[in-house]
Amino acid sequence: MEQVKIDFEKGGGLVPVITQDADSGEVLMLAYMNQIAFDETVKSGRAVYWSRSRGLWRKGEESGNHQDVRGIFVDCDGDTILLKVHQHGGAACHTGRRHCFYREKADGGWKTFLEPVFDPAEVYGAKR
Repeated sequence: MEQVKIDFEKGGGLVPVITQDADSGEVLMLAYMNQIAFDETVKSGRAVYWSRSRGLWRKGEESGNHQDVRGIFVDCDGDTILLKVHQHGGAACHTGRRHCFYREKADGGWKTFLEPVFDPAEVYGAKR
């Protein structure tokens, strides 16, 4: 078995995490992990991230839209993680959408092409 070191220090203690639907290949979100979030993700089998504003956050803790980890991959430089997940609840984005990449540059502006699957105000209240 090969030994791989994830370089959390290169990014000031954080590494970017691309989160992808394990079945469809759809990119759901980009977040960050520190060593603690990574270790908890490995141990629990559910995605745990680090946010500068929220600290350690377990995806879906408030909304119920958690992510079961199907695979963990690291890039060639050891400074970016790819999580392949099963997304529960239909939405990975805090805006209530399936994924965070719901706006597309088009015709000199931005076009929203994805409708929410839940109302964030009902799930999170006035927090966001």
